[in-house]
Amino acid sequence: MSADTSGKPEDEIEASRAPLIEHLIELRGRLIRSLIAILIAFVVCFFFANQIYNILVLPWEWAAGSDNPPSLIYTAPQEFFLTKIKLAFFGALFLAFPVLAVQIYGFAAPGLYKHERRAFIPYLIATPILFIVGTLLVFFVIMPLAMGFFLGMEQPASEAGVSIELMARVSEYLGLIMMLIFAFGLCFQLPVILTLLARAGTISSQGLRDKRRYAIVGAFVAAAILTPPDIISQIGLAVPTILLYEASIYSVRYIERRRAQAEAAAASAGTTTPA
Repeated sequence: MSADTSGKPEDEIEASRAPLIEHLIELRGRLIRSLIAILIAFVVCFFFANQIYNILVLPWEWAAGSDNPPSLIYTAPQEFFLTKIKLAFFGALFLAFPVLAVQIYGFAAPGLYKHERRAFIPYLIATPILFIVGTLLVFFVIMPLAMGFFLGMEQPASEAGVSIELMARVSEYLGLIMMLIFAFGLCFQLPVILTLLARAGTISSQGLRDKRRYAIVGAFVAAAILTPPDIISQIGLAVPTILLYEASIYSVRYIERRRAQAEAAAASAGTTTPA
């Protein structure tokens, strides 16, 4: 008579197994739902594209002051229309992310053990929160400082007889702020990535400490690549990235202590912890 193995972690995976065609059908359904969510969000964002763009121009207004309101131009008939399309898609990814995250989790969850599903949820929540924090840092700190730096290069006509004034194209300004938002949002995912690698046993807190000097150099190199060629944006990205790296060391150390405690408890009970 075979022993009863109900309740074991392996049985959770076995119970969720399905033929390949069923997985493909489920993947297609989740992709369709994700695309529908993006399409609905795109239509909404395109309808309010002018209002969203006006909000994104606020950092320029703060840097210029009330006496020098921003003046943007477009040099091709279709330029602002294409800019609104890019802006709508950009906003659609933000609005549709909860749906995308649910679909990703719903597709991956059957292949995870119960304790792995519980461990995966905090990272799913932390990812958009950290991205939003990076976005807010760009909007309220980095972009006003950067625009103040660029506006400081203007030359009034009274100084040399030639007036040099910043009149950016709508597409160029949107490209600048979108690039900064994506750069900061991605760099702010560093704690999530490193703690996931720690849970997989790929890295350790001591290894992160040993590579701290390389991480600092890498942060400044990444900032130089991902941001405009001004010192404010580069330092504004490099410093938070370094701080997030330091926070990740403590997060990884916490995971290591939890793992050691679980292994000690399992050893004392004569059992083994799931991998």
